[in-house]
This record gives sequence, C-alpha cells and structure tokens, in this order.
Amino acid sequence: METEKLEEQKVSEEKDVEEQKDREERKDGEERKDGEGQQDSKKRETSSADTKSTDSNKTKKRFKRGLGFKFGLFYVIFALVMIVVSSLLTFLNQSNSYHQECERNLRQITAHLAELMAREGDEFAIMRQYFEEHPDRLLIPLDFQADLEYSGDAFASYIAEHYPGQVYGDDLYFEDMDDTAQQLYIIWSFEYWFDIFYCATEEFGLEYIYYIYPSEQQENGMIYLFDPAMETKIGEDGKEYLVLGTDAYQDPEKDHKYMWQAWKTGVAPDGFDSVNNEFGYVYTYCMPVWNGTEKMGLICADLSVYFVNSAILESVIKQAVAMIIILLIGILILSNFMRETVLKRIIRLESAIRKYSDSKNVEISDKIREKERRPDELTSLSNEFADMIVELRDYMEFLKEVTAEKERIGAELSVATQIQADMLPRIFPAFPERDEFDIYATMDPAKEVGGDFYDFFLIDDDHLVIVVADVSGKGVPAALFMVIAKSLIKNRMQMGEAPGEALANVNNQLLEGNEAGLFVTVWMAVIDLNTGHAIAVNAGHEKPAIRRKGGQYELIRSKHSPAVATLEGMRYRETEFDLEPGDFLYQYSDGVPEATNKNDELFTTDRMLEALNKNPDAEPEEQLRNVRIAINEFVGDAPQFDDITMLGLHFYGKGGRNEGN
Repeated sequence: METEKLEEQKVSEEKDVEEQKDREERKDGEERKDGEGQQDSKKRETSSADTKSTDSNKTKKRFKRGLGFKFGLFYVIFALVMIVVSSLLTFLNQSNSYHQECERNLRQITAHLAELMAREGDEFAIMRQYFEEHPDRLLIPLDFQADLEYSGDAFASYIAEHYPGQVYGDDLYFEDMDDTAQQLYIIWSFEYWFDIFYCATEEFGLEYIYYIYPSEQQENGMIYLFDPAMETKIGEDGKEYLVLGTDAYQDPEKDHKYMWQAWKTGVAPDGFDSVNNEFGYVYTYCMPVWNGTEKMGLICADLSVYFVNSAILESVIKQAVAMIIILLIGILILSNFMRETVLKRIIRLESAIRKYSDSKNVEISDKIREKERRPDELTSLSNEFADMIVELRDYMEFLKEVTAEKERIGAELSVATQIQADMLPRIFPAFPERDEFDIYATMDPAKEVGGDFYDFFLIDDDHLVIVVADVSGKGVPAALFMVIAKSLIKNRMQMGEAPGEALANVNNQLLEGNEAGLFVTVWMAVIDLNTGHAIAVNAGHEKPAIRRKGGQYELIRSKHSPAVATLEGMRYRETEFDLEPGDFLYQYSDGVPEATNKNDELFTTDRMLEALNKNPDAEPEEQLRNVRIAINEFVGDAPQFDDITMLGLHFYGKGGRNEGN
C-alpha cells in the first residue's frame, strides 16, 4: 500500500512539474508577444513620426521652392519686361537723337566744303569749264593722294621754268598760261579737291562725299565731277585713271526730293534723302555751292544707314547688358532679403500652424509671438494667428457648452412638442360611438412647438364644442400661452357657460400677469347634435367655410369680436347658424391663407376654397389632406412661415350617416 502511495505521489509531482513548465512557457511566449507588440507599436509610432516629419520637410521644401520660385519668376519677368521696354525706348530715343545728329553733321560738313569751294570763286569755275572743254586731257590717277605732291611740284617747276619771277594768282593768271601750264594746274587742282573729299570722308566716317552739277545735255540729270569712288579706266601709259563726268542721277527730282529742292532753291534743305540702291542704304544730304550769285552745283555727303543703326544698336546692347548685370545683382540681393525677411518667417509660421493642426497645443501661440519681434505686417499676421489659436480654443470650449445646451434644449423641445401634440385630440375617429357627425383636425407647427391649437369635446350627450385658435407669436412663449388658453376655454365650457360668456371670462383671466402682451384669436362653436343649431363666437379669427349638402364651400360672413387677452372687460358677440344633415364645416388658422411662396405671394382664401371644391364630397380627413397638398404645391421650397391648423366636420344629424349622406 505504501509503495502504491509513493508511486501515485511521484506521478502527481511529475504532473505538477510539467504543468508548471507549460505555464512558464506560455507566460514567456505572452511576454515575448507583448514585447514584440510594443516594439511594433513603437516602430509604427516612430515610422508615423518619421513620415510626418518627412511630409513636413517635403511641404517646407515645396513651400519654400514654390514661393521663392514665384517671387524669382515674377522678378525675372518684370526685369525682362523692363529691359525690353527700356531698350526699345532707348533705341527710339537714340534713333531720333542720332538721326538729328547725323543731319547736323552732314549739314556742317557739306556747308564747310561748299564754303571752301565758294572761296575759290572763279578758280573752281575755271576747273569745271576746263573739264567740259578738254575732258580727254584730264587724267586723274586712281592714287591721286600719292600723285598730289608730284603734280604740284610739276606745275611749280613748269611755272618757274617758263614764267620766271611770276607767281600764280599774283601776277600770273589762268588765261595767261599756255596749254601745258593750264593742264598741269587743272590736274593739280583736281587732285587737291579729290584729296579734300577723300580725307573728309575718312575723317567723319562717311560713305561718300562728292560734287555734282546739272547736266546740260539731259533734263533733270546730274553729273559727277568730284567723287573718290568714281569708276576708273586704263590710260595709254597703262596706269589707272578716274572716269570724270559720269551721270550721277537720271531723275533726282523723283528719287531725291531734298537734293533737287537744294538745287532749285539754292538753300540748304531741312531734311535728307534716304536712298537704298546698288551702292548701299544711305542718308544723302546736299548743300548748294554758290559763286557769287551763280549756283555752281551741289556738295553731297552720304552716311551709311547700316553704320547709324549699328551704332545705335551697339549703344542699346551696352545699356541692356549693363541693366542685366544690375538686375542680376538686384535679384541676388532681393532674393537674399526676401529669404531672410519673408520666406523663412512665412515657412516658420506655416510650420507652427501645422503643428497646432496636428497637436491642438495652445502653447504654440506663445512660441509664434516669441519668434516674431519685427514691427511689420508679418509680425502682425503672426500675432493674429496666435490670437486666433487662443480664440479658437476658447470658441471650441464655448461651442461644446453651447452644443450641450442646444442638445438639452432640443431634447426638452422634443418633449414639449410631444406634450403639446398629446394635448390636442389626435385619435380618429374621435367619437366612434356617435353617428351624428364625423370630425378630423390637424396642426402643423412652424417651429418645434406652435401657438395654434384646436379642440373638440362633448359638454353633454347632445352638444359638441369646436375650438380653433391662434396665439400671437411663435415658439415656446406662444405654446405656453396656448396651453393656458386651451385649458381655460375647455374648463369654462365644461362648466356650462355660453360661448360668449366663456371667452369673456377667459379674456380677463389671461390678462392677469400677461406682461408679454400675448393674445389669442379664437373661433368657437357649440353645435346641437339633434337639431344642427350652432352658437358661435369669432374673437378675431378667420371666417369658417361651410358647404351645404350638394353645394360648394363658401365662407360664413359674420361680425368679429376682438381677440382674447387684448382688453379687460370685453364682451363677445355670439352668432347663430344651422347645419343640415349632409353639411360640411371647415375652420382653419391664418397659416392657411397666408402661406407664402418664394415670390412672396399668399395662398389666399380663394385658393383654399378652390382646393376644397375640387372634391367637395370628400370626408374631413381627405378634405384636409387635399388642402394641405394644394398649400405644399403652391409654397414649393419656401419655408413654412406660420402654424397651419385645420378642422373639418361632416354633420349627419340625428338620423346618423344614412340620413346625412
């Protein structure tokens, strides 16, 4: 026995050890899982934080790059536009100035040469005459500048040899010399003038300077006499000589307006010709040459248009390059200024707002204020954002309180709506055991609770009381006043008072402590169910509509009394009418005829009667539904302005439904 017990104990201990090991392994596994889960959670949090940080950095870079790029692009576009406009204005201004300067220079050069020719007087006329009489004897070499010194020496040597002791111009004149001396003099004079024209052309950067005079053989024609760029020919000695006397212009009057004007008037023109031909595109200015009172020809100077435009363009390009350099420096300075004073601050503000958006930490507003101390618009904007953060916190707290209060009020209004609805008769058919009549009523408040009410009740087995009323105003005050008025009216009528007497007493009761000045319009009738005789009181309410059996609905015309709770001690007039079996009675509040559509048009009693008469035989429930459908179709999407209350009665009489139908 003891051996068996020992074996059982040993087996039990081994089971306990195994169970303990299993529990420890499960615990270790759970701890590892928990550790792994925590690590995973930390990794996810870290990853999420990294992702947010990365997104934030990307946003900053994007924001910085986008805003900086826009500033830079705007400035570059502005700079380019300014450069283009400035260059264009400069080009136009310099073109005008340069053209005026060209005209002034051409005028001065030609005037100077014309003056030199005029000083020569008869000598220049002698040269021209000799050329016309002996053109073949004038051999002017192409290299006239190099030959000028030799021709001068040749003339001087010949005079010294053949006219010893005489000086040309003092005691020796052209007509006194022989043919050889005359020829040498003329050649030397021509080379002298060619040299003057050539030097003037080179010195002033002109295209050509030349002398022309009218042709006697050709009308309106001109002849070149001095022109450094004349055509050449090869002489008998093999040398290259200038061709004198070539035709300059066939029709200068047509092609050279100012040239011909200078010749005809003998006065320096006020402009120059622009000529574009095989010799190039030039400006030509001509000055008349006078020998006393006789015109001898024209001194003309040509200036290359390409030279003028190139000079202007070179000036404009230099100015544009200078502006570009200045603007590039300005861009660097402005970009650095914008980065330090605007972009970084905007990015910092954007980052702070983003942090607030993520954390909703109000302390960020203090950090925004601390980092912005400069007295400028960005500091003002940052402070405004800081204030908005604080105000938003306060507003959210206030909104929570308001929302909670609104929910509480809403819940209470919902209860009040239900209580008000429960106070009105809502179970139809209302008197299933009575065959003398069928009645149905509805009340749709414009707000959660309304000021309209209806009521109907039996004060004995033979008399039915019908009440439709409308309290001034809407909402909770009107609803409270409505509850009191309904209770008082019902109590008075159940006490056996006549309708007029009951309303008079209710009027006095409602005026007690009515500081809000509320009042109620009431239509009330007591109907004898045996005879159909009715006694009604209308205290400022709408006129009811009645339909006689087989007829149409029409309004009951009766005198009104003032509304209840208006003046103390009021007496209310009673009126009487009779209902026959099969008659219908319809009463309503002013919310029916005064229902308004989006065009501010009223539904009116005419439309109400039209809706009633579309199916005049309809029972009260269907009849009220028909009117409501007509109102909804008329109003459309416009909000309901007032409470809508309707009551319908089908009177059958003592004989019941069979007799009433």
